[in-house]
Amino acid sequence: MRPRPRPPVNGRGIFSGTGLIVTALAATVVALLVPLWSYADRPDDPASASVLSERTVTTPYGPLSAQDRDFVTKVRLAGLWELPAGELAQRKGTTPAVRTAGRHLVDGHTSLDAHVRTVATQLGIALPNEPNEQQRQWLATLDTAEGQDFDRQFAGLLRLAHGRVFSLVAQIRAGTQNSLVRDLADDANATVLDHIKVLEATGYVDFAALARDLAASASPVPTPTEVDPSAAVPVEPSPAGPSAGRASQGQASQDQGP
Repeated sequence: MRPRPRPPVNGRGIFSGTGLIVTALAATVVALLVPLWSYADRPDDPASASVLSERTVTTPYGPLSAQDRDFVTKVRLAGLWELPAGELAQRKGTTPAVRTAGRHLVDGHTSLDAHVRTVATQLGIALPNEPNEQQRQWLATLDTAEGQDFDRQFAGLLRLAHGRVFSLVAQIRAGTQNSLVRDLADDANATVLDHIKVLEATGYVDFAALARDLAASASPVPTPTEVDPSAAVPVEPSPAGPSAGRASQGQASQDQGP
C-alpha cells in the first residue's frame, strides 16, 4: 500500500497559500503607487512645471484659464497699436471714409483699453505697455506711407489684424467660465466688428489678399513679457491727436453727413 500523504502541521499549508496571495497583492499595490511617488518627487521637471502653469485658477468671478489671461493681454496689445494707427488715419487719410475709420479706432480703443485695464486689475493679470515688434513695424509702415498708399496700407493692415482678433474673441466668448472675461469679450466683439465695417467702407480692402493672409498667417498679437497690472499706462489719444481728429471729423461730417 502507498503511504498516505502527511497532513499539514499546524495549518502551514493553508498559511503558505494565504501568504502567497498577500504577497501578490502587495506587489500589485507597489506597482501602482511607485509611478505616483516618482511623479511627486519631481517638482522641478520642466514638463510638470508647464502643466502647472496652464492650470485654471479660481477667482470671485469664476474660473480663469490660461486662455482667458492670454486674451486679456491681447486685447490690451491691440489697443497699443491700433489707437495710434487711428490717429495717423485721422491726420493722413486722403478720404473722409479713411479719416472716419481712424476716428472709430481712436474712440473704440480708448474705451476698450479702460475696460481691459479694469478687468486686469480685478483678476491680477499683468499687462504690457508697448506694442510688440510686429505691431511696431506696422506703425512704422503707416508712419512713412503717404497719399493713397497710406490709405491702402492702413485699410489692409488694420482689416487683417481685426480679422484675426475677431475669431479669437468668438472662441473666448464661447468657452470662458469667467464673468469678467465674458463681459470683456462682448465689448471687444462689438468694437472689432464696428472697426471691420468702417475699414471695409474705405473701399481699400483687398478681400482676395485678405483671405490668403488670414489662412496663412499666425496671430498678430503674441503675448509679451508681462508687467505689473497696476503699472499699465492708459492708452489715450496723443496731445496732437484730438485737434487733428476734430478737424477730420468736421470734414467727414461735411462730406458724409451725420
